[in-house]
Amino acid sequence: MNRGDPLTEFEQMVLLALVRLEDNAYGVTIRKEIEARAGRTISVAATYTALERLGRRDFVQSWTSRPIAVRGGRAKKHFRICHAGVHALRESKRVMANMWDGLETHPDLQKP
Repeated sequence: MNRGDPLTEFEQMVLLALVRLEDNAYGVTIRKEIEARAGRTISVAATYTALERLGRRDFVQSWTSRPIAVRGGRAKKHFRICHAGVHALRESKRVMANMWDGLETHPDLQKP
């Protein structure tokens, strides 16, 4: 995938979760945020796969925290959205808003 390719729906959800979670964004919290807000069950593996793709496109950056102080505690890989990721999210929102424009009252979209 190239940097200019449109974001997938899942990539959008991952980036939005990063924005919401700020410095507390790591695999488990990102997954839980998406599950809570989108009502979908997703795996940590799917989350990390998306994060790797977004990292290759320079939309996210990561860092590893120090191990936590509990016995057997491990370091966590945290993620944050980069400027390019913010731009990609805004562009996705703009495109979808343009697609929806004028269709809110279309009869086919009013049916349950």
